[in-house]
Amino acid sequence: MERPEINWDRTESFTAGTIGPQGRRVFFLQASYEDQVLSLKVEKQQMAGLADFLMSMLDDLPPADESNRIENTVEGTKFIDPGEPDWVIGSLGVTYEQSEDQLVLIAEELIRDEDSEPAQARLSLNRLQVEHFIKTAQELISSGRPPCPYCGSPLEPEAAGWCPCSN
Repeated sequence: MERPEINWDRTESFTAGTIGPQGRRVFFLQASYEDQVLSLKVEKQQMAGLADFLMSMLDDLPPADESNRIENTVEGTKFIDPGEPDWVIGSLGVTYEQSEDQLVLIAEELIRDEDSEPAQARLSLNRLQVEHFIKTAQELISSGRPPCPYCGSPLEPEAAGWCPCSN
């Protein structure tokens, strides 16, 4: 079965979001282009790693050429509850297109059937969109359950902050 290949050269919005209560949240990357919204399920650690990598990548880029800068904004970029993901991310990659001063996020679907071709999305992002994603992702990741002071494992809200290792 042929899977979709998405190639957006001017992604209009790009953000991170979650669905569900602390301890059971499902993490998403979400992008939009024209009337299409793409919602991809991602693991929390993948989101954290992507945010860290993008931050270091932005630090390493040459300064933006303000004369060629397209008027960009992230106002109104909000996560929309997708209900179900379009697909689950298996791998992520990032490249930089210097001529366009854009980072290109390449997300590939996690597939379970070796005979299937994975879906792939290539999302071209401007620096402002990447900065917005980093900030949002860091806020989501840090707003998780507090760690146990003894073992570092996340505390369950139902246990009122109690951890078996504190016994």
